[in-house]
Amino acid sequence: YPFNPSLSRALSDFDMTHNFVVSYSYELPFERAFGHSHSRLAGGWVISGITRLTTGFPVRISEPDDRSLIGNTTLGWTGSGDEPNYTLGKILLQTNPRKGGSYFNTSLFSKEALGQFGNARRNFFHGPGSDNWDMVISKNVRLRESTALEFRGEFFNAFNHAQFNNPDGSILDPTFGSISSAKDPRIGQLAVKFRF
Repeated sequence: YPFNPSLSRALSDFDMTHNFVVSYSYELPFERAFGHSHSRLAGGWVISGITRLTTGFPVRISEPDDRSLIGNTTLGWTGSGDEPNYTLGKILLQTNPRKGGSYFNTSLFSKEALGQFGNARRNFFHGPGSDNWDMVISKNVRLRESTALEFRGEFFNAFNHAQFNNPDGSILDPTFGSISSAKDPRIGQLAVKFRF
């Protein structure tokens, strides 16, 4: 916005205010519990994983038309650099996408006046966060001194938490403010690895 550059300031598209990631590996004490007589069956079990808890990415607000009349139709990934007008108010309404409805208060936004620039920043609030657990349970079986088998069960999004994508930020869409998609549900796979 050439007449008020401060309106062009916004959060980065990949801004993530909080991002907690922990990786872990724990050898299960089955061998101690069942005794050494069952060591081949009970030993070598390991559970490991990566847990990530984050806040969401910014919601990209746009008005993909050229109501500003400056030929502004090819800027940005939404196809336009125009933004709508924004009236101050409580922006986040119902932040649990499972309940449906708008994620944010769409009534605070309106189309920019013809020949004028909207005052909404393109990114000024965040979408839904993430609660993801990728886990592996594995069993190592030593065959000889230099060879072993590893059996693995791998689970991505192990607890099947819904990881919602951002709501639609285009004021011209009928789904403006709604969340209509999510990342993958739980995925599991089995593998056998031969080490030599």
